Amino acid sequence: MTKIIALAAALFSVVILPLKAEEISQEGSLSNLKVPQFLDIAHRGASGYVPEHSQASTVMAHAMGADYIEQDIQLTRDSVPVVLHDEVLDYITDVSQVFPEKHRPDGHYYVVDFSLGELKQLSITPRHKDYELVYPNRFSNNDVRFPVQTLDEQLKLIHELNRTRGKSTGVYVEIKSPRWYQQQGYDATAAVMSVLAQNGYHDTMATPIFLQSFDPEVLRRLKREYNWEQPLIQLIGDNEWGMSDVDYSSMRTSAGLEAVKSYAEGVGLWLNHVLEGVNQGQPEGQPTWSPVLDTADNKGLDVHVYTLRADDLPEGVESHSQLRQWLKTAGAEGVFTDFPDQK
Repeated sequence: MTKIIALAAALFSVVILPLKAEEISQEGSLSNLKVPQFLDIAHRGASGYVPEHSQASTVMAHAMGADYIEQDIQLTRDSVPVVLHDEVLDYITDVSQVFPEKHRPDGHYYVVDFSLGELKQLSITPRHKDYELVYPNRFSNNDVRFPVQTLDEQLKLIHELNRTRGKSTGVYVEIKSPRWYQQQGYDATAAVMSVLAQNGYHDTMATPIFLQSFDPEVLRRLKREYNWEQPLIQLIGDNEWGMSDVDYSSMRTSAGLEAVKSYAEGVGLWLNHVLEGVNQGQPEGQPTWSPVLDTADNKGLDVHVYTLRADDLPEGVESHSQLRQWLKTAGAEGVFTDFPDQK
């Protein structure tokens, strides 16, 4: 399978090339580079240990040796890209305490209804729903403040950590809900690309970088309008999530992946679409894989699987490390994980 490998050069000016590992020259300036053959992508940072997308989560992921740190992007009322997973603030901040009346008629507090100044008054909290923690054994002290971060702040933080630690940790940016933002009168893609350009992502890259989206038109637009030459990842969800009119079931077929190949270098696959189960009849249990892994391989698409959680393992899986190794052996090129230290 084609390998997408991020190569770092002096001052972290890099070019990301789709090369096979055996094709990498061992001469000249590349000889001292450590090129990861399997990517550990910190899912919303080291979110298994501290609240997701917080500055602390980014720093911890960097220190734990993540190859890439994911950045999910939402927009403020003043069109500033901020690093938050959800379109709403309800489940990841203290918004109901700080701005109790600033919700829409549906009861939700939307990121896009708040200015950056207002968001900076909030604190990121452990993920919760109906006043219960989603992951009760994770960080739970709401007295510790974690300010909402902009994409600009996160990029500058990672660049400086790379400089001081002598690393080339990359960023993995998701342009989220572009059609929804368009309905609200915003251009999420343009806002993200503007911040990237301001932070050194031009002809050469300030760090290794992937851009990802669940919306295929976003990725096509990046190629068409922005002449983006770095790796693009088509995220593939499940039709039952009801998040889009994209037919993700068809996208996982041979014909669907052939179409993806025309505009993307890889796919982000949901773990449940990859691991069909663990056969308990064999010694210690062995995984059963979906055909989508081989299909993607045959199309020359890299596969990054989401999301590994040590505290929420599939039935029959003994540990995070076991699941990671199984996926690596099965042919995946990387995993998104809440626990980037557990390898």
